[in-house]
Amino acid sequence: MNTDPIADYLTRIRNAVAAGHRMVEIPASNLKKNITKILYEKGYILNYKFDDSGKFETIKIALKYHPVTKMPAINTIQRASTPGLRKYVGARDLPRVINGLGIAILSTSAGVITDKEARKLNVGGEVICYVS
Repeated sequence: MNTDPIADYLTRIRNAVAAGHRMVEIPASNLKKNITKILYEKGYILNYKFDDSGKFETIKIALKYHPVTKMPAINTIQRASTPGLRKYVGARDLPRVINGLGIAILSTSAGVITDKEARKLNVGGEVICYVS
């Protein structure tokens, strides 16, 4: 049993990037699927696949690297809100990651969205993680 599955998800991605792996396999949940879709849409991962052929559903993520320099697309990915200390922000206090170059992923009443989309919709929520 895992007490913080989102932190485990982010750590698996962080470790795979640090080790230079091309693929990472992670146990799935609806929140993790939504975060994966956002990472794909924003260009931080190359591709993803939801695999339910085994006993448990998994997410297979193809990590993205620069073709020449082999630098990863994800420089930092860190958890903002934890089970012990939730971090909620209002629509006026939405965080900016590296002055707008990175993204913050939020869980809002409008679903799991980025900080830029939350500003457009004028909604706040729980800050899940920061990606740059």
